[in-house]
Parts: sequence; C-alpha cells; structure tokens
Amino acid sequence: MTTVNAPKKKKFQLDQELEFKAQARRAKIVGLWTAGLIGLSGDEAEAYAKAVVMADLEEAGEEDLFRKIRGDLDMHAVTLSDHQIRSKMAEALDEARASVKAG
Repeated sequence: MTTVNAPKKKKFQLDQELEFKAQARRAKIVGLWTAGLIGLSGDEAEAYAKAVVMADLEEAGEEDLFRKIRGDLDMHAVTLSDHQIRSKMAEALDEARASVKAG
C-alpha cells in the first residue's frame, strides 16, 4: 500500500515546492513594481525586491506581503487602494506560477 501512496506523496511535495517558488517569485515581481512606484531603480530596486521577498516569509499567507507593500506605499505617499494592490498581487502570482511551470 505504501508503494501506491509514494507517487502521490512525491507529486504533493513537488507541487508544494513549485508553489513556494511561485510565491517567492510573486513577491519579487510585486517588489519590483512597488520599487518603481516609490522611485527606486537599478540596484536599489533589486535590493528592495529582495526585502519584499524576505517580508513575505514572515508568516504563512499573503498578509505579510500586503502589509509590507501597503506600508511602503503609504510612507512614500503613493495613493493606491487595497484592491489595486491585491489585484497586482494576484496578477503577479498568476505570472509567477506560469513562469515556474514553464521552467
């Protein structure tokens, strides 16, 4: 019976790994987008995006990522609604999943 479950377990582990990669990639995409909105470019934008990825690892789910982006946009007086930020996060996750799936 364990041989029947082994392929399912391996697929589940692979799916989880790919989802983790997609979520990290999503955080980077959103981080670079936010960096542009707050006036960062080049190395500063890359460093900011890495900080966003790290912030996304603070807790399960996406609320830590949202709080980071919301707080930084507010600090730089960039006016976007929560809906606009969450829409960008969802769009970025779709893009990241497609990218991870493509290899």
